[in-house]
Amino acid sequence: MSKTNCFSTKVDTNLKNKLAADLQAQGFVLSHPPHTLFSAKKPGVSCTLYESGSLTVQGKEMDEFIEFYLEPEILKTFRFSHPETEMNLVPHIGLDEAGKGDFFGPLCIAGVYADKEGILKLHEMGVKDSKRLSDDTMIKLAKKIKESYSFTVIRLFPQKYNELYTKFKNLNRLLGWAHTAALGDLHQKTGCKEAILDQFADPSLVDSFVKQKKLPVHLVQKTHGEEDVVVAAASILARVAFVEGIHSLSEEFGILLPKGASNLVTRAAEKCFAKGGKELLQKVAKTHFKTMDPFR
Repeated sequence: MSKTNCFSTKVDTNLKNKLAADLQAQGFVLSHPPHTLFSAKKPGVSCTLYESGSLTVQGKEMDEFIEFYLEPEILKTFRFSHPETEMNLVPHIGLDEAGKGDFFGPLCIAGVYADKEGILKLHEMGVKDSKRLSDDTMIKLAKKIKESYSFTVIRLFPQKYNELYTKFKNLNRLLGWAHTAALGDLHQKTGCKEAILDQFADPSLVDSFVKQKKLPVHLVQKTHGEEDVVVAAASILARVAFVEGIHSLSEEFGILLPKGASNLVTRAAEKCFAKGGKELLQKVAKTHFKTMDPFR
C-alpha cells in the first residue's frame, strides 16, 4: 500500500451522484466549496471531487477507503492498493492448501474460479490471504465465496492422507497430485485455461502432474501466490475446511486436537495414544510427522 498522505485520481463525473450517495450512506458529511462538485468528510477520511473530474482523498484511514470502496466500486482498478501486480483481472482459477504443517487434522486443497467482475467483487468483500484473517471472518467469507463462485475443495482426513502418503512417499508429490485434481475439476466446470497456484515446490513437479492428466491449462506457480485475490479466496476455503475438519475429529474422538505442531500437540498425541493407541493416531494425525516418533 502507498505511504502517500494524499491520493489523487480522475473520476467520470457521471458517477458523481452514485459517489455522493454512497459516501453519505457511509457516514460522510457533504459540502460544496467553490470549483467542486462536492467535498465529503468523516473521521479519518476526507475526499473532494472537483468540477474537472479530479478526486483527492486524504486522512489516516484513506488506504482502507480506497482499497475496499473507491477502487472496486468507482475506479474499477487497483493501481493504488496493488501497484506491484497491477491487478490481474484476467478470468482465472486460484489454488491453495491448508493443514500441511499441522500434525492433527486433514490436508485441504481448494480452488476458486473468478472472472473480471468476480475478481473485483472479491476485493470488495475484503478477501485476503487466510493467514491475515480470524477464523470467524474466514467462515463468513467462505460462505459468501461458495454462494457466488465455482469452487472445489478436496479434504483428505488423516486415514486417507496416511494411505496416500504411503503411496507417494513425499508430501510435495501428494500435494501436486491433489492440486492437479482440484484444477482438473474446476477446468471441467468452467472451461477456464488460466490458473495461479501458491508455489510450494519446484514448478516442474506440479507441471508433470498437469501433463499426465493432459489438462489444457496455463498454470502459473508463484511464491506468495495468495497476493492474488483468487488464490486468497482459495486459501480461505482450504483453511475453513481444515478448521472444520479438525473440529469434527476432536468431537468424534472426544479429545481436543490443537492446530500446528507445538508442545500442546505433543500432549494431545499422548492422550490419543493412551486412549486408542497407534490405531487412533492414524485416524486423527499425519503419521509421517516427527511428533509420531515416540508412538511408533
